Amino acid sequence: MRADRAPGAGAAFLAIVLAAAVASAQPAGALGEAGQIALRQLDAFRHDDFDAAYGYASTDIRQMFDREAFERMVRGGYPEIARSVSGVVTDGRVEPGRHAWLTLTIQGANGRTVQAVYELVWENGQWRINGVVTRPDTSPKT
Repeated sequence: MRADRAPGAGAAFLAIVLAAAVASAQPAGALGEAGQIALRQLDAFRHDDFDAAYGYASTDIRQMFDREAFERMVRGGYPEIARSVSGVVTDGRVEPGRHAWLTLTIQGANGRTVQAVYELVWENGQWRINGVVTRPDTSPKT
């Protein structure tokens, strides 16, 4: 297409590209923020700071578990999370309605690695962890 035949076409194309870049940057930013919350909670667990870890839990989780019950639940049901050596966000998505789902690969101090799917909700201007499901890590080892 020649510029003299379509004046403003370049500007329109640039506007579309910029709008797409902004739209794609917003979920990535939200995913990054949600991922940081999950990683901060893992770090709190790693340092036996269950008070801080509990602070990252959603209102629904805090209604289901008081602080002590939360610690028992995590230690008993999620040993790799309660005592991790490392954790990395490997996938995620943000949905309308301010929900995010993240997949983390977590290596436990017990030598086992799990994939953990975190559900996060947006509450009072911040991401909160609303649940986690784990499964053995089946990704290929390199």
